[in-house]
Order: sequence, then C-alpha cells, then structure tokens
Amino acid sequence: GLREPAPFSDEVEIDYSKPYIRVTYEEAMRGTPLDRPVRVYADGIFDLFHSGHARALMQAKNLFPNTYLIVGVCSDELTHNFKGFTVMNENERYDAVQHCRYVDEVVRNAPWTLTPEFLAQHRIDFVAHDDIPYSSAGSDDVYKHIKEAGMFAPTQRTEGISTSDIITRIVRDYDVYVRRNLQRGYTAKELNVSFINEKKYHLQERVDKVKKRVKDVEEKSKEFVQKVEEKSIDLIQKWEEKSREFIGNFLEMFGPEGALKHMLKEGKGRMLQAISPKQSPSSSPTHDRSPSPSFRWPFSTKTPPSSPANRSRNESAVTYDISEDEED
Repeated sequence: GLREPAPFSDEVEIDYSKPYIRVTYEEAMRGTPLDRPVRVYADGIFDLFHSGHARALMQAKNLFPNTYLIVGVCSDELTHNFKGFTVMNENERYDAVQHCRYVDEVVRNAPWTLTPEFLAQHRIDFVAHDDIPYSSAGSDDVYKHIKEAGMFAPTQRTEGISTSDIITRIVRDYDVYVRRNLQRGYTAKELNVSFINEKKYHLQERVDKVKKRVKDVEEKSKEFVQKVEEKSIDLIQKWEEKSREFIGNFLEMFGPEGALKHMLKEGKGRMLQAISPKQSPSSSPTHDRSPSPSFRWPFSTKTPPSSPANRSRNESAVTYDISEDEED
C-alpha cells in the first residue's frame, strides 16, 4: 500500500527528548503501542538486489506484531575493502532497498560493525540477520556481541539464490551475454572485448542464425509431411467409404435380388398380359359361325381342337416347349 520509497535516516526526525529504553523480546512479541513500534535493524550489501534479499527483509518486518524496519546499506568504499568489488554502485543499491515494500527507513553508509553508539543513535531494539556466523574484519562473527546482548533476531536464508550465484551464472555464460549485448547495440569497447573476439562473436551470431533457419525449415518440413500423411489417410478413408457405397448400389441394382430383376419380371408380366387374348364372357350369346381356321402359338405344345383333316397336318408339325429360364 506504500506510494513512496522509504526515506533515508538523515531525512527522518527523531525525538531525542524521550529516553532510549529498549523493549524486551517478550514485550515485543505481545505487541507494543502504535506510537512505540519495535525498531528492528537489518544490514547488508544488497548488491544485485534479488528475491533472497527481499525475503530476508520480509522476515525481519514480520518478527513482531508492530515493527519498524530500518535497513543499513554499506558504502562502496567499505564494501570493497572488506568484501570485494560490487556490480552495482552504492547509489544504485540504496535506491533498490528504498523501493522494497517491507523497508521503513534506509541508513546510507552503514557501519561494518555495529557499535553501542550506532544502536543508541537509531534507537534499535533488535538486529535481524541469518544465524550463520558472519566472519569478517578479523572477527569470527561480527554479530557476536549483538547475540550476547540478547538483541539478535535470526532470519532464514533463501537457498538457491544469492548475489554470488547470479555473478557465477554471468561468468559461466559470458559469451552468450556478450553476443546478446553486441546485438543490442553495445560497442566492443563498452564491453571490454578485443577486436578479434568481437569478430568471433559476430561470426557465431551468423552461424546461429543459419542453424535456426535450418531448424525452422526442418520443423516446417515435418509439419508439411505430417499434414500430407493426414490428408492421404483422410482421402483413403473417403475412397473406401465411396467404394463401399458404390458396391452396395451396384448390388442393389444388379444383384440376385436387385431392382433390375424385379423390373424385368414386371415388364415380362406386362408384355405377356398385353399379347394374351382375352376370354369371352361365359354369359355371352352364341351365334352360329363358320368354322374359323385354327390358331396355334409358335413353339407351343398345346393346339386348339381341329378337324380330323387338320389333325394329320398338326401331328406332322414340330412342337417345342420353352422353359421359364429360357424365356427370361
């Protein structure tokens, strides 16, 4: 909910008219009045400010129900003398800590070893740090006297992240980061890279681009082949479905019980019905007519009754029976 960065200690006014009386650990845990928060101090270098730093400050802020967190940041001169060279300068490190949401106040140029005078000046109740002994400045543990005074409040380190780990990653992947920055417009002089190495990095960049293009072509070729296979499978399935449909329609038309056979049978029946003579009604009156010549179906075995004179001629005629299959 904060809208402004944490102020520096030299910008905060302290009422020194009130005596400096430290609260005990039990009193701090029970909770103090709103106008008397527990003043917790945490110090460090905070180079390449990362999540491990933020988590440590979060723990310090939440040590007690009512906590005012003061964070000391060591200067470049002090840090370079006792620990080593930093990536960020002191102003950058001050600014990074100022913008951490858990910090209420920042002490610039913080001392390496905490003296009673410094503790009284900032009216510090407890000092927060991880419990691992911090050996420096000729001491096995710079927080030893704080622990003996009962003012030490331990926090937990975040494993897997530290400033040294980040620097190790950069050193390990040095070529990658140099090539990246050259591509982004940094000069070889700004990166402290020799002329030969600059050309080498540019050549490596071109080779990587060619490799990437080849890889992209391979991937696109694989996608094309996969699409062709999928299309061919779909086409084969459609052909199979169409062939089944075609065979079914063919059998339905020309099969043993197909529509064509029924059509032929129906046509044959109609044709026979059309050429067959109709029988005269039995109730029709008979008239005396002259005998008409006998009529005979070709190839038929049945002959109409005839006179004895014609019977001899009919007997000599050749007769032939046609089966149903032959008629078809």
